[in-house]
Amino acid sequence: MKPMTREWVAKAEGDFDVVLLLLKSRKRNRFDPVCFHAQQCVETYLKGRLVEAQLPYSKTHDLELLLNLAIAVEPLWAVFALEFRSLTEWAVLPRYPGKDADLAKSRIAVKTCRRFRDVARLALGLKP
Repeated sequence: MKPMTREWVAKAEGDFDVVLLLLKSRKRNRFDPVCFHAQQCVETYLKGRLVEAQLPYSKTHDLELLLNLAIAVEPLWAVFALEFRSLTEWAVLPRYPGKDADLAKSRIAVKTCRRFRDVARLALGLKP
């Protein structure tokens, strides 16, 4: 694995750790940061896979756009397209008033994050 890919994986795992910590928190209504860090975990794993494959990408939080690039080397990842379209909104919107996550949305974000993390780690030769 390339050193830069390892850096992306480390960042993704940092976001995943934050998701897990927030889920264990006594204040269970921290839905915005759970969704934000779930999105960030997915985004950084996508970027890590693109770096590993030497596929260029622009600076973006658009998971669907990144996924479309990654499909060139991971065609089975196309199954995540609809989930990523929904998850993308948590990259920026919850950082501003007017867009709030709730329990149902945070559960979907975490489920998507966990599923994709396992798939991405396998693709990079790591344990799920």
